[in-house]
Amino acid sequence: MAHTEKTIAIVAGEASGDLLGSMLIAAIRQTKPGVRFIGIGGPKMQAAGVEILFPLEKLAVNGYLEVLRHYRELLGIRRSLRDRFLAERPDLFIGVDAPDFNLDLELVLKQHGIPTVHYVSPSIWAWRAERIHKIKRAVSHLLALFPFESPLYEKAGVPVTYVGHPLADLLPEQTRRGEMREQMRIRAGMRVFALLPGSRQSEVHRLAATYIETAKLILREIPEAQFLVPLASRETRNIFERELWRQEAWDLPLTLLFGHAHDAMIAADGVLVASGTATLEAALLKRPMVITYKMSPFTYWLARRKQYLPFVGLPNILAGRFVVPEILQDDATPENLAQALLNMVNNKQAVAQLEQRFGEMQRTLRRDAAHKAAQAILPFLA
Repeated sequence: MAHTEKTIAIVAGEASGDLLGSMLIAAIRQTKPGVRFIGIGGPKMQAAGVEILFPLEKLAVNGYLEVLRHYRELLGIRRSLRDRFLAERPDLFIGVDAPDFNLDLELVLKQHGIPTVHYVSPSIWAWRAERIHKIKRAVSHLLALFPFESPLYEKAGVPVTYVGHPLADLLPEQTRRGEMREQMRIRAGMRVFALLPGSRQSEVHRLAATYIETAKLILREIPEAQFLVPLASRETRNIFERELWRQEAWDLPLTLLFGHAHDAMIAADGVLVASGTATLEAALLKRPMVITYKMSPFTYWLARRKQYLPFVGLPNILAGRFVVPEILQDDATPENLAQALLNMVNNKQAVAQLEQRFGEMQRTLRRDAAHKAAQAILPFLA
């Protein structure tokens, strides 16, 4: 009997990619239920039926020095995938974000006649614009999440489809904070802060101590404060717990959550969030936030030199101006972060304006993204 089942190789590199990948797989399966998926993903993609070759944690490193430290292992994983995919010849390869890992793989596969789709534009509009030439050589089609990205690719001759952002479809326009707090057994009258130190181990390593000290300072100002800390994996949870022990901070009114980042943000009056996709999630959940980040000094210096925009957080990039504070690197002291968060949540007028602006942002990005992305991909499976 002829084997007609289509195979898609797919690689995601972190928690946000795992979510996007799982939604895309579900949308493809609506039209082509028999497609087989194989590659790298996290628990959501695994639950969606991907045959996992390497755990997603292996790719979730960021910053030049961190990548250098894991360089040989990452190279080995990419070589292993390349050899396997060239031997098996899937009908299509989809790289979900993780451009530093995926673009090199896409380059080789495309040269060998395997179509490649890259889902999530690398942020060429923010820094390293020269990557567009490599992207053009590496991808058969690019799926862009933000409306301002398509013209950049069209101009460079890269086939592109603007699909909107899947999170704008996924997250509700109206969030019920009271109900969420009841569900989480948070007493009435508490001021709630969600602390999101990132999904990668390296991020939590750099931010855990600062976040805990920030919580202590907020508690001094607001004795009825409560803190929710969603952590993406067992490893990141362990890192945060070790820091709590180190600071003897177990008496902090702080709840560690396994996942449940959206729930924590919905329940919160204010959010302290590491720069990345979570900043967009906080915006789509209409929450006032302070964005922060720390990386190795060398990585930070390099990133600043190659940066075109004055901001790093997605809410500010999409608004085209600072709508929420960004406190980065050496400026990200517990004092500065606590002060910025308190200023934010105590200004009712500013919070109301933010909610309105974030609502407009969501309506712009809500395009039924997973379905649109699947429609752009289906011709490759014909």
